[in-house]
Amino acid sequence: MAAITASMVKELREMTGAGMMDCKKALNETDGNMDEAVEFLRKNGQAKAEKKAGRIAAEGLCRVITNDNITAAVVEVNSETDFVAKNETFQQYVDAVAKQALASDAADLDAFMAEKWILDDSKTVKEALVEKIAVIGENLTIRRFQKVTAANGYVVNDAVKEAMTNIAMQVAALAPKYVSDEEISADYIEHEKEILRAQIMNDPKESAKPEKVINGMIEGRVKKELKEICLVDQVYVKAEDGKQTVGQYVAQVAKEQGANLKVKSFVRFETGEGIEKRVDDFAAEVAAQAGL
Repeated sequence: MAAITASMVKELREMTGAGMMDCKKALNETDGNMDEAVEFLRKNGQAKAEKKAGRIAAEGLCRVITNDNITAAVVEVNSETDFVAKNETFQQYVDAVAKQALASDAADLDAFMAEKWILDDSKTVKEALVEKIAVIGENLTIRRFQKVTAANGYVVNDAVKEAMTNIAMQVAALAPKYVSDEEISADYIEHEKEILRAQIMNDPKESAKPEKVINGMIEGRVKKELKEICLVDQVYVKAEDGKQTVGQYVAQVAKEQGANLKVKSFVRFETGEGIEKRVDDFAAEVAAQAGL
């Protein structure tokens, strides 16, 4: 067998854009033959996948899956376009990733990607992803996952299950940051007060008010902000009177169903959240291609 050198790995990597370990494996499998190694990578999808890795994948899907209402997992899988996100093949793949997450004991994404793929234990999650990229033709990424298990928890009845679904819809729609103000640090509140005070001081009319009034304004605005970012203090979206908070709604359901209910935590994923999306200028692209 030919000796595989670092320079050979580097050359193959530059030719294909594949990962270093993938290039080394390809050279070993082909006894150092560069042309055959390129073909090996192409057949296995690595070259094609790695070339697409630099492209922005900010579309895609988030998927939630549960098991006996005790354990749940949520995943985010990204694609480059919303067209692919609507594709049945992609959606089935995301479903499989969600099932993988539900069964997984991985502590982080690296460990998750190294697990045996739930649909074919002859390959890893990462290898299955590379193959799917080759099939679909876009850069795909498994961005994140989280698994939650209710300790000693269970759904009492359908009414309680419906209430939990309603609360999940509230979280999805109004994007709270905390369950309650008990989770918010004093440093955060002081920081917000400093910002509010600076805003008031920059307003000639408000800054002229007595200090006691200014302090009251700051306290009032902080309370208003906390009601917007704390789930249990938000106005429940289905409140018939338009005033009932989520906390009051939970208490109402608990009383009606004779259950001890409390929102302990929530997980919210939003597709593409925090990813800078590419903005294409179609007119400029046409002009460039036309040499204008």
